[in-house]
Amino acid sequence: MLVIVLSVIITGVLGLVGLLLFWSYPGKPAPFLDKDGKPLPGSLAEKIYLNINGAEQGMFIMSKNINNPVLLYLHGGMPDYVLTEYYPTGLENYFTVVWWEQRGVGMSYSSATPPETLTVEQYIADTVELTNYLRQRFGKEKIYLMGHSGGTFFGIQAAARHPELYDAYIAVSQIANQRKSEKLAYDYMLAQYKANGNGDMVRRLEAFPVTMESGTPDGYQMVRDDAMHALGVGTTRDMTSIVRDLVLRSFRSPQYTLEEKIRTWRAKAASGISILWKTVMVTDMAKEVSELKIPVYFFEGVYDYTCAYSVAKEYFAQLKAPVKGFYTFEHSAHTPIFEEPEKAQQILREDVLNGTNRLADIK
Repeated sequence: MLVIVLSVIITGVLGLVGLLLFWSYPGKPAPFLDKDGKPLPGSLAEKIYLNINGAEQGMFIMSKNINNPVLLYLHGGMPDYVLTEYYPTGLENYFTVVWWEQRGVGMSYSSATPPETLTVEQYIADTVELTNYLRQRFGKEKIYLMGHSGGTFFGIQAAARHPELYDAYIAVSQIANQRKSEKLAYDYMLAQYKANGNGDMVRRLEAFPVTMESGTPDGYQMVRDDAMHALGVGTTRDMTSIVRDLVLRSFRSPQYTLEEKIRTWRAKAASGISILWKTVMVTDMAKEVSELKIPVYFFEGVYDYTCAYSVAKEYFAQLKAPVKGFYTFEHSAHTPIFEEPEKAQQILREDVLNGTNRLADIK
């Protein structure tokens, strides 16, 4: 009997490994093709690793025309390039897009990375180093910088310190005062779960109250993502399950090797919400960065409670810049470039690339 049980277990494990390996082939992005099914001339679809300030870091570079402007994308606490397979952004039509996975995160994770290097200053330095590599490689005097969620925290600081490197800064769900944002999110979710009679979630949230004085208890961080996604105020409006809509999708991606996928989730387990979470929670960006010398654009979803819409709006009102544009995405939560890609593309095409703010609802 024991032999039979062991045989079933071994067969199941081998079958699962085989399936994961199958899903991980070829482990790189597919080329862009023309109408005849041949590689599109002048396009680029590659995955590369670079040594950035002493750490090997991975990225995808995607472009239908490498002569287009370069856009460096800074993800948040979790790399979200894999979601472009389900939520096409169309960014590669207008930019050479660099989907960078920063040190300590995603396919750039290594257990050998010294914890003392995982700081805001290091991320800013890495951003500048990669920016200069991209400027040289693609022959650009300046590039565009887009931050999403946690990526906005050090992205806006890099843009403020080095305006000579960037044509514009684009924030997607800008971090402003995260402690205030978390308090708003907690109060909203608790009220919603009380209203819909979800006693289990109410108990889980009430066990770890969020306050302006104490911030977010460790236990709350274990509840937060599930609670947000179940209400459609997390990553996207339609993403209601972390396991189904993020974990499983990441393992099904043919663009990452199985080893890279495992590293990605090891990194997430090690870092929690974000490597920089403790720093983010005690920082008021209105005091940290009050002015930029380049055009700045905020893309904000009204259903976003990961980085609350109202808090980002307050920060934008105080921020000084030669050109400003605040764009409300009425049907989005935390990732409007994925949820409303046509609107995002129009803003990028008509405002950002022209240095204007004609389409902005707040200027």
